[in-house]
Amino acid sequence: MRRNSSRLIGSTAAVCTALAVVGCGGGGGGSSTGTSTNASNAGGGQQGGTITMVEGQPPQSLDPGFDYSGQGFEVNSVVYTGLLTYHRADGVAGTKLMPGLATALPKITDGGKTYTMTLRKGLKFSNGKPAVASDFTYAFERSVKIPWGGSGQFMTPRVVGAAAYAAGKAKTISGIRTDDATGKIVIHLTHPYGAFENVLGLPALGLVPAGTPMHNEANDPPPGIGPYMVKNIQINRSYTLVKNPHWAASHVPGIPNGHASKIVVTINSNVASNAESVLNNNADIFDYDDTVPGSLLPQIHAKAADRFKEANIGISTWYVFLNTTEKPFSSQLAREAVATGLSRAAMNRVASGTLAPACYLLPPAVPGHPTAPCPFGSSQTGNVAKAKALVKQSGMAGQPVTVWAQSGTPTLGWMTYYVQFLNQIGFKATIKVIDNSVYAQTIGELRLHPQTGEYEWIEDFPNPVDYYGVLLDGHAILHTNNLNFGQVNDPRVNSEDARLGAIPATQLSTVVPQWQKLDEYVAKKAYVVPYGYPTFPEFTSDRINFKAMVLNPVYGLDFTSFELK
Repeated sequence: MRRNSSRLIGSTAAVCTALAVVGCGGGGGGSSTGTSTNASNAGGGQQGGTITMVEGQPPQSLDPGFDYSGQGFEVNSVVYTGLLTYHRADGVAGTKLMPGLATALPKITDGGKTYTMTLRKGLKFSNGKPAVASDFTYAFERSVKIPWGGSGQFMTPRVVGAAAYAAGKAKTISGIRTDDATGKIVIHLTHPYGAFENVLGLPALGLVPAGTPMHNEANDPPPGIGPYMVKNIQINRSYTLVKNPHWAASHVPGIPNGHASKIVVTINSNVASNAESVLNNNADIFDYDDTVPGSLLPQIHAKAADRFKEANIGISTWYVFLNTTEKPFSSQLAREAVATGLSRAAMNRVASGTLAPACYLLPPAVPGHPTAPCPFGSSQTGNVAKAKALVKQSGMAGQPVTVWAQSGTPTLGWMTYYVQFLNQIGFKATIKVIDNSVYAQTIGELRLHPQTGEYEWIEDFPNPVDYYGVLLDGHAILHTNNLNFGQVNDPRVNSEDARLGAIPATQLSTVVPQWQKLDEYVAKKAYVVPYGYPTFPEFTSDRINFKAMVLNPVYGLDFTSFELK
């Protein structure tokens, strides 16, 4: 899973009680939920100046070899450029891979197991040291050794020799070969993995100089190659981005140099206060990973409608998992009852109007998202009467159900409503609240037999295999740190995930219909019940050229697009 999955909502946004949830206020009335298109409106602002940003949670680390958070992706994507990267654009355009520090997209040979690229000439790190091809090997090894949070999924099992290196049985990763004189980089995979191009675009694989310490350098992150570099770090309080003096000479096509001379980011867990400071022009940019409190929306629509909108960037799915190995959800009819009756509108009200109704696991911006109607009718209102009938038909009426919920807002409100709903359709449901800091690890323990609960999947990259390979493939079921919470082990899902997952990212368009059919099949089986695709706020002071700001679906707010009027 990518990053901090629990978005913060300001303390003034109330969590509704179970009995009052359908009347909960704070919806996003009047805001746009269409895909953002700010990139096409770039320009018209000024160069230079200082811009301030406020965010509710700090990056996990400003060291790319350790960070695995949404806040960190934003920063590190403009400080540490990888061999590949994503177009600096909103919407679907921003999910497309492009060459970063490599001269071109990789040449893929040997049946999808060998990737060959060439490092651009003349690149320098922010400290002035020339970059060479072997710096990529070092960055890869460093992310494996620290280790980076996604290394066990995306790196160690994928590259020849990476597992031996991670275990301390080898001094280097044998599957990576580089030539510093020519810039040639060759990577040998253990087996075809179509998403490996996406892996090469992760900030964790942005180049760092060989010799950088093999541990998390949160206070003094290593030099990078990107438009900005980080200075003045006060852990969990603030940090500052300034221009990298060596970037402009790199001439990397498609990656802007950035407008602001300085971007000062302040961390304040009081998100309501952050929103008020932007509304009153005391700060310039509100972080997209936070949620504007519903209580402030009337003021924002009245005073700042031209500098606020909710963007549905289509890269995340909030869903309910159902344990397919235990009663009552071992019954497909019982699972269908949940999918049929759950009110996405009620879930949206709990979230202050920040959820677009969802029916399918793959969200709109991911290739393979189905266009077919929801198999169980309206995914917005739900049909409680039909759900009751399905529960009775399943023979599971009266079965006890424990709903696992994480503390905090809006997650606890969602599951409070969910318990009420399950009781309404014929189950005997109770809630079990787990602190949000350990929720994922807790429900990932198979021995605890979690029956149902909520989870929030924020993609690592726009490829269906990032959802299926972790959340639904039977081979992904683990005794500890399991993410296939429903223990789904369907031969069709397993075989299709393996077959389609081997397709290179640049050829995904050729198998989109097949991914769509698989996602429709999973929806009909009700293995998971999605209840929302989250929208993300774009909110600035009146000093900012709002139309030029880019919200990239993979990296988040693009700091190079921040521009004073």
